[in-house]
Formats: sequence, C-alpha cells, structure tokens
Amino acid sequence: MEKLEEALNERLASLIANDLTKPGLGNIDLHRTRELIMDAGAVLLDVRPAAKVEGENAEEAGIQNAYYMPYPEFAQYTEQLPDDKATPIIAACLKGWFANRIMGYLEMMGYSNVYVMDTSIVNLIEAHHAHADK
Repeated sequence: MEKLEEALNERLASLIANDLTKPGLGNIDLHRTRELIMDAGAVLLDVRPAAKVEGENAEEAGIQNAYYMPYPEFAQYTEQLPDDKATPIIAACLKGWFANRIMGYLEMMGYSNVYVMDTSIVNLIEAHHAHADK
C-alpha cells in the first residue's frame, strides 16, 4: 500500500508542477479558447449536464473539434478523447465547476495540455454563431 501512495503522491506532484507552468493554472478566457481551437486544433469538451443545456450544446452548434460529454456520464465518452495525450483539450461549462473536475480527471488519465474556459460556454457558442453566420 505504501508504494501505491508514493506513486500517487509523485503523480500528483507532477500534475501540480505542470499546472503551475500554465498561466492562470490553465484557466483561459474566451479569446484564448478560440485561438487554441482554431490555431492549435484543440478539442473542446462541453461538459454541462443535460439539465444545464438550454438550446444547443457546442457540438450541435458546429464548433470545430467540439464534443458534448456531459459531466454525469463523462466516463461513457472517454473513447472519443484523442489518443495523443499532448493534444490541447479545453473543458467548458457554465461556471467552471464541472469543467474543473473534468480537467482533473483528464490530467489523471495522462493528458498534459488541459485547460478550463473561465467564462460560460454559452458565450463561446454565441461568438461562434456571430462569426460563422456572416
């Protein structure tokens, strides 16, 4: 049991060290979110529970590389995650609560380039429509 605890502590220290290299501990604004999606091919995860989605989710809105993976059922969607653990992934919801949880899960799964959008995903969907509908 001691070796397991030691391994977990080492992994946790590694995750914290990685987060400390990211501005804002990986929390990014709407502008940076759009940059990562459009310029770096980031995957966007809309993790709002179904009850919190009014209108369309990010995948239905047609946002590039967006997937709807509701927090309560997240474990059922992991096969849709990229194979490359260095792929930028942005988790988003309404207030960041669910997204921050997903960020931690992804990091524990070995993903090293994970971010949380620090504003409501509804704002991103609206910005997407404003640019895409022109």
